[in-house]
Amino acid sequence: MARFDYDLFVIGGGSGGVRAARMAAQAGARVALAEEWRMGGTCVIRGCIPKKLFVYASQFRENILDSKGYGWDFGDCTFDWPTLIANKDREIARLEWLYTANVEKAGVTIFQDRAVFDDEHTLLLLNEGRKVTAEKILIATGNRPTREMGTSHVIPGGDLCITSDEAFHLERLPRRVLIAGGGYIALEFAHIFHGLGSDVSLVYRGEKPLRGFDNCLRDALLESMQSRGIEVLLGCEFTKVEKRGVSLHAETNKGAVIECDQIMLAIGRQPNTMALHVEKAGVELGKRGEVRVDEYSRTTNPHIHAVGDVTDRVQLTPVAIHEAMCFVETAFKDNPTRPDHVHVASAVFTTPEIATVGLSEEMALLKGHSIDVFKSSFRPLLHTLGGRPVRTLMKLVVDAKTDKVLGCHIFGDHASEIIQIVAVTLRMGATKKDFDRTIALHPTAAEELVTMRTKSYSRSP
Repeated sequence: MARFDYDLFVIGGGSGGVRAARMAAQAGARVALAEEWRMGGTCVIRGCIPKKLFVYASQFRENILDSKGYGWDFGDCTFDWPTLIANKDREIARLEWLYTANVEKAGVTIFQDRAVFDDEHTLLLLNEGRKVTAEKILIATGNRPTREMGTSHVIPGGDLCITSDEAFHLERLPRRVLIAGGGYIALEFAHIFHGLGSDVSLVYRGEKPLRGFDNCLRDALLESMQSRGIEVLLGCEFTKVEKRGVSLHAETNKGAVIECDQIMLAIGRQPNTMALHVEKAGVELGKRGEVRVDEYSRTTNPHIHAVGDVTDRVQLTPVAIHEAMCFVETAFKDNPTRPDHVHVASAVFTTPEIATVGLSEEMALLKGHSIDVFKSSFRPLLHTLGGRPVRTLMKLVVDAKTDKVLGCHIFGDHASEIIQIVAVTLRMGATKKDFDRTIALHPTAAEELVTMRTKSYSRSP
């Protein structure tokens, strides 16, 4: 008789948890998974997928404007928010069904329940009120939007605001939207609401948005937002939110009061470890509540692992999936495998997009590299007839001594599609000479990456 009910119990049905459960089951393990709400997690249900659908929806208006320069006339075009929401919900439900079906097909037992630790090998299913045991446990509970500024400051009236979770289910498109935050979620939703027709203001307490990204990209994005009519208030944050009649009023540290129909907080995310009772299993948490893990995703209890956004590593869906695959190799295939977080491409789905891989100029200098920078800003061919003053920025950061390309940064249409293949070249150790020897594909925006011959400037630490 088996000592435990399962060889592996996965807490969380998001991308990381689902992949780990499926692969472990296919490797012969007895696996169970608990998900208290909907299969697919943040990415599928209230993150990457619905957000990208919203991004597509928000770009049609500008595409129609551009089309006039090409001889098209669509007349008076209208947008219907309920149609977008209904069609989005239908697609998300389809994906959720696929996630569930694939997990069940692999032989995984699914509990639609909240699982919390009772001890290091025992989990309590709260809805059913029963306990199950597992030899190994994987924490893959992800994270959620926070309503707190910093570590403890709750905005008075913050309960009147929405987060990205609620933004996907609004009954109507707000006429005027105020967004707090300077990260990718705040910026993406600022462009989404603006593209759909809302008046948008963004409040950010820093000096410019997208902290951690290359400064050239940050500057280009800020200029683009302002030229589009998105109001950006820097060095600014809410001190209080009140409801007055049918409107919301936000007071800021600058003494201003901003009236709007909807306020969205995109000021950060926090790990879903609250009330998980990890202390009963000897699992330690970090300052923000993240699960502390080693290079093999092991927690402070060696038979309990954690992957994805519940840890404090690279918080991207493909990274969670990669970490899950490495976990299965390590725990069930006798092949210890460390997740590789180097040269991970990322994108911010603003309009135009930002995409990046490798080191920013600032990070390269901090790491001690002497660098050559190749940079180009140009008007894409599409917009020569479209008429709008849209520009693309491309930048390569190159090690001055080895000629190795350290980073690539793009602000422009389809930047995310371009950066994926650039990530392959950086992983292979491509040099600037390799880029120069590559024949351009014309006419494309991407050809600029292999035709930038003149160095813009050099810098040393």
